[in-house]
This record gives sequence, structure tokens and C-alpha cells, in this order.
Amino acid sequence: MTAIKHALQRDIFTPNDERLLSIVNVCKAGKKKKNCFLCATVTTERPVQVKVVKVKKSDKGDFYKRQMAWELRDLTEVDAKDANKENPEFDLHFEKVYRWVASSTAEKNSFICCIWKLNQRYLRKKVEFVNVSAQLLEESVPSSENQSVAGGDEDALDDYQELNTREEQDIEGMMEVCEYAISNAEAFAEKLSKELQVLDGANIQSIMASEKQVNILMQLLDEALTEVDTIEGKLSSYEEMLQSVKDQMDQISQSNRLIQISNSNNDKLLDEIQFLVNHMDLSRGHIRALQEGDLSSPKGIEACINASEALLQCMSVALRPGHDKLAAVKQQQMLFCELRDAFARRLTNHLNNVFVHQFNHFSHFKMTIPQFYRSSCLSLPGHDQSSTLSQHTADLTLPKHSPLHRDLLRYAKLMEWLKNTQREKYDGLSRTYVDYMSRLYEREIKDFFEGAKIKMAGTTKEPKGKFATLPRKENALKQETESVAGLHGSSGKLTGSTSSLNKLAVQGSSSRRSQSSSLLDMGNMSASDLDVADRTKFDKIFEQVLSELEPLCLAEQDFIIKFFKLQQQVPLAQAEVDDTDGGTSSRPPANEHRHSISSERDMVRFMMNKIFQSIETELNSLIALGDKMDSFHSLYMLVKMSHHVWTAENVDPASYLSTTLGNVLVTVKRNFDKCIQGQIRAMEEVKISKKSKVGILAFVTSFEEFAELAETIFRNAERRGDLDKAYSKLIRAVFFNVEKVANESQKTPRDVVMMENFHHIFSTLSRLKISCLESERREAKHKYTEHLQAYVITSLGQPLEKLNHFFEGVEARVAQGVREEEVSYQLAFSKQELRKVIKEYPGKEVKKGLDNLYKKVDKHLCEEESLLQVVWHSMQDEFIRQYKHFEGLIGRCYPGSGITMDFTIQDMLEYFSSIAQSH
Repeated sequence: MTAIKHALQRDIFTPNDERLLSIVNVCKAGKKKKNCFLCATVTTERPVQVKVVKVKKSDKGDFYKRQMAWELRDLTEVDAKDANKENPEFDLHFEKVYRWVASSTAEKNSFICCIWKLNQRYLRKKVEFVNVSAQLLEESVPSSENQSVAGGDEDALDDYQELNTREEQDIEGMMEVCEYAISNAEAFAEKLSKELQVLDGANIQSIMASEKQVNILMQLLDEALTEVDTIEGKLSSYEEMLQSVKDQMDQISQSNRLIQISNSNNDKLLDEIQFLVNHMDLSRGHIRALQEGDLSSPKGIEACINASEALLQCMSVALRPGHDKLAAVKQQQMLFCELRDAFARRLTNHLNNVFVHQFNHFSHFKMTIPQFYRSSCLSLPGHDQSSTLSQHTADLTLPKHSPLHRDLLRYAKLMEWLKNTQREKYDGLSRTYVDYMSRLYEREIKDFFEGAKIKMAGTTKEPKGKFATLPRKENALKQETESVAGLHGSSGKLTGSTSSLNKLAVQGSSSRRSQSSSLLDMGNMSASDLDVADRTKFDKIFEQVLSELEPLCLAEQDFIIKFFKLQQQVPLAQAEVDDTDGGTSSRPPANEHRHSISSERDMVRFMMNKIFQSIETELNSLIALGDKMDSFHSLYMLVKMSHHVWTAENVDPASYLSTTLGNVLVTVKRNFDKCIQGQIRAMEEVKISKKSKVGILAFVTSFEEFAELAETIFRNAERRGDLDKAYSKLIRAVFFNVEKVANESQKTPRDVVMMENFHHIFSTLSRLKISCLESERREAKHKYTEHLQAYVITSLGQPLEKLNHFFEGVEARVAQGVREEEVSYQLAFSKQELRKVIKEYPGKEVKKGLDNLYKKVDKHLCEEESLLQVVWHSMQDEFIRQYKHFEGLIGRCYPGSGITMDFTIQDMLEYFSSIAQSH
């Protein structure tokens, strides 16, 4: 086994830097016996790795090969099968259980003992040994047979070292001196023993020779010990002295530390006192201002503002931990609370008195509109304010509240202080202001709109404020006495006249004031210009109303924002003091002001709605009156209102003015749509006379009037799209109803009705150049031309009726296949028949027939459109065309016959010219 071990060490493990410690010859249990060796090895380099290697002898030779290896740390259990009886079987538990049978029990025990030692040395008893005798594990010296195999105990494993190069050289040199060392080991050992004895004797002699020196050394050591004792005594005395000094230094250090702590505490106390004095001390002047300050004088107000800001800073200071437990701090906080509450009450009472005084000042001498008119602008004796208010009414202006705003804005910072400290009193003041101002504005706005209505309607004799209608046509006067829904007369004609509209001029300018001026120029007034005058008057009044309301609302909203400190970030949160628990301060939670901007804007909107709650109602009432007086007023109102809404939205889209005017604009737009629908309904309900000629239909003239007026009003307007949509609806209705009337006409031919009305529409659209109706303009021209041609062709068949019939027959024969030169051989179309027909139409008869035709056309056509000469000229062209056509047929069908008409083209031109001149 030793030879095998050395062979395995040399051939397998030494090349891998491993050292073989134990070996056992085994075979697998229960199979055909194939012997192999289990080897326990360690690496020669650190860190040491312990392995169990399976080595198998090659079948084709005497060398060994490494078959499998396991790390010892992967071994979990060693099972010896029986601890009391000798049994060569044992199990090793790695990733699976390996069952082995050793060649002898001694080899098994030696191998297990080696594994146990390696486990104790390197694995810290990780491997579990089962069925192994405790005596075997406790034995440190294995059996003689396997002592060499086991490799010694644990110390031998650590002390074993291989010979280095120098040691090998020394051994080789010694063995070379003794050549017989290999051949005669006993002689070599004997020689070495003799040399060792000689060396031992020399060592003993050397020791005995050095005894004297040893004695001297011992004496020196004794003296040294004595000296050491002396030094130790001195060191002890020194240590006692240093210990007393150390105690004294400790006492001094303790005193210094206490002094430093005292100084530090004094500094901190001084800092806290200075902090409280600097931040919670209110000067006597500020206290006096809060208690007795004059809230009516500028200096007193400024002093109160400074005192209130100082008080707010004192109450808002962030106290450090523990400050709120100090009696002085609690006392000071209670003082601040008392000053705050007292000043808040005094300020609230003063502002309430200011509101009442200003309200009485503005409303005391107020005169109502009917009183003003009845008193003929007479003012009350001894009061100048009444004349001023009367002047406002006469000029249709609203009183300015800038003096009131200017006086109240002095208290804006105090209102901000009140908002941050006493929110309930702040809210109460805002409600008081809204209450007084809403009543004041309600009176002023009511009187203002009443004056506007009176100016619109003119002088009225009705004592209860019912407004008379504007002087207009009789049918319009009857309409104005009906409900607002009756916007149009039964005749279907819209109010106004075309002749007066032709005199209108646009007052155009890019400035704001030019838009507020009238859209129409009055020009020279006449009886037919009443509609223009009425509409111009309404336009000026409505613009004046909007121009007065706009600055009034903007000024009031600006004042509310500045005075009540709205729509801005809330400053440093106030320190709320709880009087019940000794004045402890606390800050309001941050989420209370998270949406402060939006909530404050809502508050501005709410206040404006309360103050001006009557504006929207009054505007709607004024709009209803204007629409009742004349439905065309909706055009003016739509343009004016759109412009003011656009202006207000550019200033502030969320303002009260923008919202209110936007709501009113919806009403105006509805009235405008009703106006358009009313005109369309009037077109559909139009009735024509059966005894008189139709002429230009009333709704066509009304459309012309509407278009001229609308183009003048909507020039450069913001809502041009609404007008274009209305145009589209109206023109389609006009086209449809013109054809409807033409089909129903009995007195006037259909072509004449279509020709005249579509010519009028075409002329209107061409003159006004309305871009959105360009396709309708071309359509109107096409219809006019088409029906003009049809009327001319139909009318010309009457003067030369037999001649027309004759040549129609000729053309029919040619169409049937008869050659043109053979037509004369037809009995009904012979030369004699042709001469007979021509003789029936001499020049005098033709002229007479044309004269009758002219008279008939004159009866068909109306004078307003002046189309007689146009139709007559077209008939002349058509007559000449037919004449040439007849001559061509005579030349082709009756060649060489010498047959000609009794009149020439020149004669026809003279006939047409003389007839036209004679009429």
C-alpha cells in the first residue's frame, strides 16, 4: 500500500500541487468488483482545498488515472454502517449517496479517521459521522499498518514541508562524501552517531568552560534587579505627585466647563430676550394710533396703516419652542389680541359710516327721469348737486364714482390688514359695501336706461313711462303697438326706403371714438328719410349706453380688486391667537389658501353681480324696445354689442363686463335671427294682385334695403360671419319666392316677372359687391338673361305670325328630307303661296304690329326697373336675326324667283327707332 501511495503521489498529485494524506482500496457495493482507490488530499498552496479523489488503475498498463473528485465541503455525512462490529462497508453522502466496500476494516477506519481530522481542521465539524465508534474518533495514533497511510496526526500535517533546493544540495553533498551511505546504510549511520557524540562532548566542555562567565552574568543581573527596584520606587513617588496634580487639574477643568456653560446659557438667554423684544414689542406710538388714531385724515390713516402692519408682524412672528409657555409672551399676545379686536371694531364702524355718508351724498339729491323732464331741468334751490345729476340725465351719462373710489382707496391697506386678521369683519364690510352700492347703482342705472328709452322713443304723452313709437309709416305704427313678436308688417315689406338708403354715408375711422359715433350720416332730412333718422338716432343712443356702462363697470371692478385686495396672492399668514388657552398662536393650514386666486376671482364676480344685478335686465329691456320699434335695429345692436364684447374680452376675458355683455349678445343674436326669419316668413306670405302688373316684388326691394343697410353697418365688423349666413338664407328665399310668384302671376307673363326681379337682384349684388353672394350674383344674371331671351322670342312671334308659320312649314319639309330647291314645288309652299303671305305684311303693317308690340311690352314691364329699352333693343336684334333667316330660306328654297320682303333691314331699324322715340 505504501508503494501505491508513493506512486500516486508522484504520478497524479505532485503535478497538481496536491499532497496525499490517506488512501483506501474500495469497490462499489452490490456490483461487479472493480477496485479503485479513494484518496484524501490537500493542496500545497493556501488557501488549502481538501478533496476526496477517486483513482482507477488503467486496464492497459500499470499507470493510474484520475477519474472523479469531490470537494470535502460538499460531503454532508459519513456512514460507517456499524459502530460495534467490523464491517468494511461505508457510505459517503455528496450530491448523492456513494456506497463503498473497503478491502479491509483497518483501511476503512484509517480513512474515516483521516476524514474526521480534516473535518475538525478545515470544515469546523461540518460533516456528520454516523455509526462511527467514539473510541476510533478519540484515538490520536492509528494502527501500525496504516500509520504511514494516515500520515500522522494533525500537527504532522502542519509541520510537514518539502525540502527546498539548498537542503537538497546539502544532503547530496554529505552523501557524496560518504559514498557508502547508500550501499551501506548501517556504516553511514554509525559514523553519524560517532560524530554526534563528539559534538555532544564538545558542547558539554563549552558549557563547563563558561560557568565563570555565567556567575558574572548572574551577578550583573542581581545588580540590575536592585537598580530596577530603586527606579520603581522613584517612579511610584513621581506617580503620587502627578496624581495630586491631576486631581487639581480636573477640578480646574470642571470649574471652567461650568463657567462656559453659564456664559453660553447667558448668551442664549440674551438672544431669546432680544428676539422677543425685537419681534414682540409694539411701540407706544403704534399703540396710540391703534387706539386713538384719526381715520379721517391722511396722516392719521398713514399712522394707522403703519401701526396695523407692525401689529400684524408681531402677531405673525414664529415663536421658538417654549416661548408660548412664558408668562410675558402670553401677556403680550393677549395685549395684541385686544389691540387687534379694538382697532378692527373701530375701523369697521368708521368704514360703515363712510359707506353710509357716501351713499347719502350721491343719492340725496337724485332726481328721477320723469321728474327731470317734467320740471324742464329745474334744479332744487340751494343744492348744486341736483343740477349736476340732471345734467347727467340730459346728456345720457352715468354719474362717475371716482371721488368715492379715491376716498375709499386710502383705506385699502387697512382692508388688507382686516382681511388677514378679522375675516368676519372683512366679509361684513364687503357685504355692506355691496348692499349700499347695489341700491345706488340700481337707481342710477334705472334712471339712465329710462332716459335712454325716452330719447329713443321721442317725447311721449303717456304719464306712466310707456314709450311711443317712432314716427314711421302707418303700417309700421300699427305694428309697434303689437307684441314684440310682430316684427314685420303684413305686406311683407321691411321698413325704410331705397332712395333714402342711397344717401347714407359711413362714418369710418380706426379710432375707438369713431366706432362709437353713428354708423349713418343723416344728410338732408326729408319726409322719406324718417327711417334713416330713427335708426341713426337709435344707433347713437345704443352706442352711448354701452360706452357709459363699459367704463363704469371696469372702474368699479378695478376698485373692488384694489380696495378689497382680491385676485392676488395672500401675504404672510396671520397668527391666530386663542384667547381661551392663554394666547397660544397657530398658523392656518396651507390648503386653505391653495386656490386663493380662483376663489377671490369668484368673489369679485359675485360682488359685481350683486352690485350691477340690474344691468343685464335693463339691457335686455332696451334691446326688446329697440327690436319692437324696428327689427332692423338688431343689426345695429349686433355690431355694437359684438365690438364691446370683443373689447372687454381683450381686457379681461373673465371680467363681469365681458360675461354680462356676452350674455346680452346672445339675446341680440337671437333677435337678429328672428329678424331674418321674419323676412323669410314675409316672403313666403306675400300675395300679388290679380288686376295689376307685378313689377319688382316687395321682398326683392326689402332685400336690397337690408343688404345696403347691412353692408353699411357691418363694414369692418367682428361678426361678419353672422351676416354672411343671413345673406345666404335670405337670397335663397328670394330666389325661391320670385319663381313662386312668377308661376302664380296671371296679369304679368312669367318671363317678365323673372326677368325684372332677377335683373334687380343682379344689379343690387353687382353694386354692393358682396363676396359671399358672388355665385348667387352669377345665377341671377343667368336667370335674367335666360328669361329675357325667352320673353323676346315669345313676343316676336305675334307681329309676323303667318310668315313664321309658313317658314316653319318650309323648315319642317326640309327636315323631312325634301331638298331645299324642291320645296317650291310643294303646293302648300309654292312661290304663289309665299308671295301671298308676304303681301299680308307690308312695311306699314309691320310697323303697326311692332308699335302694338311695343305698347304691349310697355304694359308688361314696370317703370322702376327701366328695362323697356333693353327689351326693345333685344327684340330688334331678334327681329333682324329672323329677317335674315327668312331671306336665307327664300334664297335657298326659291332661287331665281326674285321674291323679296316688302321691307328691308334699314326699314326695320327705322321702325324700331321711330317707335321708341314716339313713346
